[in-house]
Amino acid sequence: MEIFLFVLLGLIAVIAVYAIVIYNGLVNLKHGYKKAWANIDVILKQRHDELPKLVETCKQYMQYEQDTLEKVMRARAAVASAREAGDVHAVGQAEGMLRLGLGNLYAVAENYPDLKANDSFRHLQTRITGLEETIGNRREFFNESVNNLNVRVEQFPDVIVARLMNFQPTELLEFTQDEKADVDMKGLFG
Repeated sequence: MEIFLFVLLGLIAVIAVYAIVIYNGLVNLKHGYKKAWANIDVILKQRHDELPKLVETCKQYMQYEQDTLEKVMRARAAVASAREAGDVHAVGQAEGMLRLGLGNLYAVAENYPDLKANDSFRHLQTRITGLEETIGNRREFFNESVNNLNVRVEQFPDVIVARLMNFQPTELLEFTQDEKADVDMKGLFG
């Protein structure tokens, strides 16, 4: 009888340690995806701060292109609002609007040689393009972090601990086909 009790206690201890290891792994993944989102958030904020400078520089040259400039600023506001709310889906939609708006802005800028030659414009365009690339890289890392958490939350035996501790799958940062398509530069100039 004592051996049975000893084996039972040993088995309970092993299960408890295993559950703790699973829980700690899930916590690590949860904080990993939150950190990845925070990294995206930092770059979105940097770009958010740079866009008014770009628009202001463009305003000095683009007297008849107010609609293009306003679209960029509306998209900027939509990204900021979604970012502050932590709404991943809304960020994806707003990013698509902003990407299109920036594409339009850069295309229209082609019609203004003085603007294209302006050092501030070139610097801001390079800076924002660099931030766009960084956002893309961090978006990829975020989605990988989310995917790792989502897989663990659904895998057996992790799913048992995940459900007991209320770990939920998280939404990937995805874009529609239109948002992923290349900007039609001919159409922008047409």
